[in-house]
Amino acid sequence: MIATIIGLFGGLIGSFLNVVIYRVPRGMSVVNPPSACPGCGTPIAKRDNVPVLSWLLLGGRCRTCRTAISARYPLVELGTGLFFAAVALRFLPELLTTDGAAELVAGLLSLVAFLALAGSSVALALIDIDVKRLPNAIVLPLLLVGAVLLSASSIVVGDGAALLRAGIGLLALGGVYFALAVAVPGGMGMGDVKLAAVLGLFLAWLGWAPFAVGAIAAFLLGGLFGVVLLLTRRAKRGTNVPFGPWMLLGAWIGVFAGAPVAAAYLSLLGLGA
Repeated sequence: MIATIIGLFGGLIGSFLNVVIYRVPRGMSVVNPPSACPGCGTPIAKRDNVPVLSWLLLGGRCRTCRTAISARYPLVELGTGLFFAAVALRFLPELLTTDGAAELVAGLLSLVAFLALAGSSVALALIDIDVKRLPNAIVLPLLLVGAVLLSASSIVVGDGAALLRAGIGLLALGGVYFALAVAVPGGMGMGDVKLAAVLGLFLAWLGWAPFAVGAIAAFLLGGLFGVVLLLTRRAKRGTNVPFGPWMLLGAWIGVFAGAPVAAAYLSLLGLGA
C-alpha cells in the first residue's frame, strides 16, 4: 500500500520531470511560464494535467487544437511512478521492521535520498540522450541533497562506517572518471565526472558490494552498447555516445542487486563464504 502511494507520487514527479527535461538544457525556468500546448500555446488546464490518465483520455492530443502530444510524456510519468514504487519496495521492508525511533528516522531519510536519486536519474538520462549533457543544475543539487540526507541518516543511528564509505566512494569514483577525462580528452565530460562522484556517494553508503557492482556495470553496459552500435554501423569510432544513462543504469543495478551479484561472482571464483 505504501509503495503504491509512493508510486502515485512518483507519477506526479514524472509530470514535473517532463518540464525539467525540456527546459533545464535550454536555460529556462521550470516554474514560469506554465506548461502549454506546443502547437497552439494554450496553457495546460489542471484537469488535463493528471499523469498518464489525461493523455489517454484526450487521445494523445491537445484539447484545444488537437495537436498530437508525444507519447514520451506519459511514458516518463508512468516510468517515474514505477521507479518510485520499486525504490520504495527496495527500502521499505527494512524501514518497516525497525524497532526504534532513531532507526525509523534514519530509514526515512535514506528512502527520501534514493527517491531523489531516482527522479534525478530519469531527468539526467533523458537530457543526456537529448543534448549529450549532464546539467550542473541537476547534478550539483543532487550531490548536496544526497550528502545531507545520507549523512543525517548515518549520524542519527551512529553509523560512522557508512558515512566514511560514502566519502571514500565519492572521491574514488569521481577520481577514476576525472583520470579518464584527463587521459582521454573528449572521452569523458566533466558532467560524467560530477555524476560519478554523486553515484559513488550513494553506492558506497549502501556498501562496497553495491559500489563495485554499480561502477563496473556502467562500463560493461556502456561498452556492450558501443559494440552493438559499431556492429550495426549506427556509430563509428569516435562517435560521441552519451555515457550518463549507462552510469545511472549501472548504479541502480548496484542499488537493487549489488550484494547478491557480488556474492554470486565471488562464489563463482571460489571466494564466497
